[in-house]
Amino acid sequence: MDAYYRYLNTLVNKNKQEFGKYNLNWINAWQADELEAKRQTLLGESGNQSLFKGTKPFINHISRGCQICGAGAWSCLFITGKCNASCFYCPAPQHNDEPPESQGITFNTPEAYAEYINHFGFKGVSFSGGEPLLFKDRVLQYLKAVRLYCAPDVYTWMYTNGILANTEIFEKLGHAGLNEIRFDIGASGYQLKALKKAKGFIPNITIEIPSIPEEKERLKHLLPEMVKAGVTNLNLHQIRLTHHNADKLLRRNYTYIPAERPIVLESELAALEIMSFAKKQQIPIGINYCSFFFKYRFQKAGYRKIIANKLKRSDDFITEKGFVRNRNEAAVNYEGFTLYDEEQPKDFNSIEILELKHKKYGVLKSLAKKVKTDAHDQIAITDLLNNSGSNVRGREELFDIWQHEFIESGLRAY
Repeated sequence: MDAYYRYLNTLVNKNKQEFGKYNLNWINAWQADELEAKRQTLLGESGNQSLFKGTKPFINHISRGCQICGAGAWSCLFITGKCNASCFYCPAPQHNDEPPESQGITFNTPEAYAEYINHFGFKGVSFSGGEPLLFKDRVLQYLKAVRLYCAPDVYTWMYTNGILANTEIFEKLGHAGLNEIRFDIGASGYQLKALKKAKGFIPNITIEIPSIPEEKERLKHLLPEMVKAGVTNLNLHQIRLTHHNADKLLRRNYTYIPAERPIVLESELAALEIMSFAKKQQIPIGINYCSFFFKYRFQKAGYRKIIANKLKRSDDFITEKGFVRNRNEAAVNYEGFTLYDEEQPKDFNSIEILELKHKKYGVLKSLAKKVKTDAHDQIAITDLLNNSGSNVRGREELFDIWQHEFIESGLRAY
């Protein structure tokens, strides 16, 4: 079997093993061709515009924050783990207030976080949760530190469900330099009342919600109202299944795709249908479909790259996937950098310490993959690298190299 298809088969087996107790409705071969044709039709009706190797279809425009995210220059700070909503689609429990953290690193002071942004050269910062407005003073402290200590062109945005929205906090956030605010209106019955309170205070107002199949008609009718309310962008996410939301999702008759995580097929088609409708109606709002494949491929690789480019040796080569590549006739080795809170990893002998003014970090450079090769492989490997991985390679060794070198293109076929 071709190595790529063998990989896809392992995803099927992994997903079915992990979620086997739920009796999920997985996509099958009899559905796939018809559904793929529907997907391609909707993409065509939307104008076939996409960014980031075809993983983010869009119409009209996307926000600067989304562009920075896809370019891998974004840091998301989770202000708290606590939320005041109970959305059925939420992929994680959000019951506890926890210190601000990003990528598993805790930032107990605003100064430490701003220093982190500067040191690694992030171009965008978002504040998320939980619900950030539960701790609005905390958001303001970290936002002000970014504005005080970081470059003035660092783009900032905040996610909120809008339940605690009021003009006073939006005025303060705007005055402190927040560039964009993103509302999950699915948490408040698709009301636009909360986001209207941000108009005039925060330059860019976005609605960012999971694409819920049952709500697509409501969203189509809401589009003109969004424009009137000052919304510039609508970001539609693909719903994914987790152990936290499985019981709620299973009450809905969704079809699941066994990707690196189980994802809802109807969620994608609903997003593309909304885009197609808006395009035909010439509604001047930027809509993008934030696919699972975009998030999984670009966000992970982006973080690896921004960390690796700061911590690597001068002669290290960083792949598109963010790994450090070392090659000889016997093997191609891929290493990755991991940052920790200094006190976390007690069992690593090779840990190094990165000491900045406001915080110390543990740094671990570890082997992600060793691909054994011999002299007969060298021409094929060189050809693969020189052609930017345009073709997924069939042999196991070449496929392993391809996976650590390049970001896969496109929305994977059903």
